Amino acid sequence: MGMIRLDKYISSQTLFSRSEIRKMIFKGQVKVDGVCILKPDFKIDENTVKVSLDDREINFEKYVYLVMNKPKGILSATTDKNSKTAVDLLPEEYKKRNIFPAGRLDKDSTGMLILTDDGDFAHRITGPKHHIEKAYIVTLDTLVTDEMIDGFRKGVTLVSGEECSPAVCEKISDKVARVILTEGKYHQIKRMFGIFDAGVEELHRERIGKMLLPSDLKEGEYCKILPENLLD
Repeated sequence: MGMIRLDKYISSQTLFSRSEIRKMIFKGQVKVDGVCILKPDFKIDENTVKVSLDDREINFEKYVYLVMNKPKGILSATTDKNSKTAVDLLPEEYKKRNIFPAGRLDKDSTGMLILTDDGDFAHRITGPKHHIEKAYIVTLDTLVTDEMIDGFRKGVTLVSGEECSPAVCEKISDKVARVILTEGKYHQIKRMFGIFDAGVEELHRERIGKMLLPSDLKEGEYCKILPENLLD
């Protein structure tokens, strides 16, 4: 059971402040399973009860899962003093839930970014032991070569000495490749191509796990997803 105070429950699912909610409870505007409750600290089971405010049922969401098409210039972060973040692009109803990016994309990269308030789910996506595939479309400043394709397949050793797991590098056109990784080292794709004296001009993530970025999702837009759509 997930027992929680009534005022805290309503606060987590609405934009009302705790003080506003307490006033509404005292005025008899809140019902639990059809019964008017006048105590803000009344404990409820968040998974089974039906809570209504002014006779409108509150649809409970324990966790929120969003996919965003991250634009260039946006940080994969919750807050930043100098730059706009992915969370800044969300409406207040989501910011209040302490949503954060599950993983990251570089500021100058675009594409699929998952945002959630479910820490366990985020760890399943980003944890190195889970080997979740992530696919990227990469535009280089030079030609995609067989040497790159073969090198990625065998596993690239970075300048720092770090060894990368074997990865897929598929040629799409002369200077464009699809790269599929199962790990996420810092600036990994740029550093891997750097071993072959190639610079990355554009990097766009198109897939995480088994889910593709929705084709109708414009840059800066987001939509809700079910976690099972992404993970097996």
